[in-house]
Amino acid sequence: MNIPDLEAFVAVVETGSIVGASARLNLTQPGVTRRVQNLEERLGAALLDRQSKPLKPTAAGREAYEQGRRVLRSLEDLRAAVAPGGAVRGEFRLGVMPYLSEAALSVPLDRLRAEFPQLTLRVTSGWSVRLVDQVARSELDAAAVCLPEGVSPPEDVVGEDLGVQRVLLVAAPSLGVPKPATLPELSRFPWIMNESGCGFRVYLRQRFEAERLPFQVAIEALSADLRMSLVARGLGIGILTPSAFADSRWRDAVEVVEAADFQPRVRAWMLHRPPAGRLAQPIATFGDGLAEALALPGPFLA
Repeated sequence: MNIPDLEAFVAVVETGSIVGASARLNLTQPGVTRRVQNLEERLGAALLDRQSKPLKPTAAGREAYEQGRRVLRSLEDLRAAVAPGGAVRGEFRLGVMPYLSEAALSVPLDRLRAEFPQLTLRVTSGWSVRLVDQVARSELDAAAVCLPEGVSPPEDVVGEDLGVQRVLLVAAPSLGVPKPATLPELSRFPWIMNESGCGFRVYLRQRFEAERLPFQVAIEALSADLRMSLVARGLGIGILTPSAFADSRWRDAVEVVEAADFQPRVRAWMLHRPPAGRLAQPIATFGDGLAEALALPGPFLA
């Protein structure tokens, strides 16, 4: 099997197009196409669904991608093992869920860059469910995610428990949320949330449904700053981390909602597929840095 052909196929799957793969590999588009066709001929199967936009692998292509990613990682491990001075090189594909991005992309990322300057980082953002699936399929080398309390990562991935994370409920005084508020009282108000797939949103919905209470999401918004601006206008209750609240320009326009019988919490995890190989130390460095960042007390973190 030709390794460049495999690299071209993997690049197409990960970028979703011949154009993206050619840019990543610094090849012409016809060159990428020929390499993918060569691999299909050698394996005797169609690996890409060429009718889909973006390009997606067929069932055989999905298996070829997962196995091919492991082959390429093994080659990267081999290069790292014989590299002068043992320097870690190559790509590190890291996923971070939005709620952890503020903590993850500061000190932990700086520490990773300082200790492994020859490592190329490819950081992507996504919701926990998707990131867990991408790690399991070897599309990501590691991911920092949050899962509802009591939910563990899949058995085929390694998970480092980074501890329980609390989030704050915030609302504008004009909304009239009781102080303190009970869960039934909170269920009477609209909520401003992230898109479906967010671990915190799943936790909230499950908690309300367990008490047979309604949970109305009035507005979906990905940006924390946008959500806070909508909360400040009195359009609903929002949630965010203590550090995000402390840094928000809207903090003086909202107030923290205390609820004696309801304190939403999730557990943060650092995930990767075994074996970590050459990326074992970079993953550990980033995970340790993130755990430290998340453990720092915030102004409203009990």
